[in-house]
Amino acid sequence: MAIQRTQSGKVDKRTKEYKEMCANLAKARKAAAKKSAPKATKKSTGKVKRTADGTVDLRTKEGKEIAARMEKARKAKRGGLMKRILRLF
Repeated sequence: MAIQRTQSGKVDKRTKEYKEMCANLAKARKAAAKKSAPKATKKSTGKVKRTADGTVDLRTKEGKEIAARMEKARKAKRGGLMKRILRLF
């Protein structure tokens, strides 16, 4: 399978071989993304409800869980920052 090239040396995008090559690359990217995707630790009960402006509705069970995780992450980040600051002195 010889890949045809233009006068400038680039691969000719109009050929059948180029289109097959792109399809194979897309398939490989999809497989790599699927393989490297993190595993879900907990199954979701469904879609997360959102408010009219697109933010997560914090009144729902899922929204409250998300808010709790975010607050925990914020506390961990603040604690880590304070430790780094105190190490300097």
